[in-house]
Amino acid sequence: MNDISGKVILRDFVAACSTRLYRRRWLIVFLFSSYSLCNAFQWIQYGIINNIFMKFYNVSSFAIDWLSMIYMLTYIPFIFPVTWLLERKGLRVIALFAASINCVGTWIKVASVQPNLFWVTMLGQFACSFAQVFILGMPSQVASVWFGSDEVSTACAIGVFGNQLGIAIGFLIPPVLVPNVDDINELAQHISFMFYITAAVASLIFLLVVFVFQEKPEIPPSLAQVALRHMPTAQYSYLASISRLFRNKPFILLLISYGLNVGCFYAVSTLLNRMIIEHYPGEEVNAGRIGLTLVIAGVVGSLLCGIWLDKTKSYKETTLSVYLLSFVGMVIYAFTLNLGHLWVVFLTSGLLGFFMTGYLPLGFEFAVELTYPESEGTSSGLLNCSAQIFGIAFTIIQGKIINHFSTLAGNIFLCVFLLIGSIMTGRSSSHDKHFMSMT
Repeated sequence: MNDISGKVILRDFVAACSTRLYRRRWLIVFLFSSYSLCNAFQWIQYGIINNIFMKFYNVSSFAIDWLSMIYMLTYIPFIFPVTWLLERKGLRVIALFAASINCVGTWIKVASVQPNLFWVTMLGQFACSFAQVFILGMPSQVASVWFGSDEVSTACAIGVFGNQLGIAIGFLIPPVLVPNVDDINELAQHISFMFYITAAVASLIFLLVVFVFQEKPEIPPSLAQVALRHMPTAQYSYLASISRLFRNKPFILLLISYGLNVGCFYAVSTLLNRMIIEHYPGEEVNAGRIGLTLVIAGVVGSLLCGIWLDKTKSYKETTLSVYLLSFVGMVIYAFTLNLGHLWVVFLTSGLLGFFMTGYLPLGFEFAVELTYPESEGTSSGLLNCSAQIFGIAFTIIQGKIINHFSTLAGNIFLCVFLLIGSIMTGRSSSHDKHFMSMT
């Protein structure tokens, strides 16, 4: 009788621990990347032609900066209820919210193409910024729910890739679609054309999410997901998870250092048009191309870092190395921007982007490694919240420094904080966390 019971228990255990990878996982991460791309494009579409939108809406450069900073500000109060909703309702509900709200925002902006309707375009941008709250913290969650343990970092990098590619297109396309013409009516036509294209793409992606996006695979992809599915719901408390994370000292160090790094990237991206135009007047299109270089180099960095992590699991060492190189890249960019050679700016922007943007998936995955078994959505949500806070602060302060002193002084300001972040990253420890090696 005992033998029979033992066999039954063993059979149930083996069944519970069975895993399977579905080909559909690539479609899911592609869909996520697509609506993330569409949303990220809109974050920078105003800032990269800041001077043109200033002229069209007859507002200050600081007002146009807020069309980018609204993405950061909105995230801070809404990330906590959205993360709670993710834990309660799952990936599909979050995906539907993200795609639908983003779609609504694009159509509001279509109706804003008149010089006296700046408040309408701000309303549309606010809707898109709200949709972003349902997107930014999701790459690690999508990766862990759908991908095997030896694919998670690569899948997370692909998820981040969609956001990065959207930013890259946001740098490249607006200066091409909206040239700096003096006729306001002609300018309105160019802006309207850009907004209609964005709305059409957002609508198509929303329909694909409705009919294609799936909550989770029937059979879990990893033993970690098997364990999570068998954890009673009553054992999980979102507030208790938050409390535990804030008592995790290595995670707190990562939380601040991640915010410093990504906040610097947000500031550089938002103010890029102003920095380039100051030294290279009339080069709006090249300012967009420099932004494209910044992000595309980061995409390559993200993918290579994701693959490297899957192979080596060297979280702390890789994160620290990339952070230090981000600091070096920022120093080089700061001191070569005013040399008068655009090719130098392209080169240094690529170097800066490779490491600074390449750091994004590293931060997510290092947080997961430091905080297991806490939810990936909770830890990544807190990381992004930190990034938004520092992004707003750095954008405003650097903008003021540029106005009152120089572009060089503004960039040195960012260099100082990247150095501080590098030191904090070096103090983060993961020696007592072994989840990733176990899986």
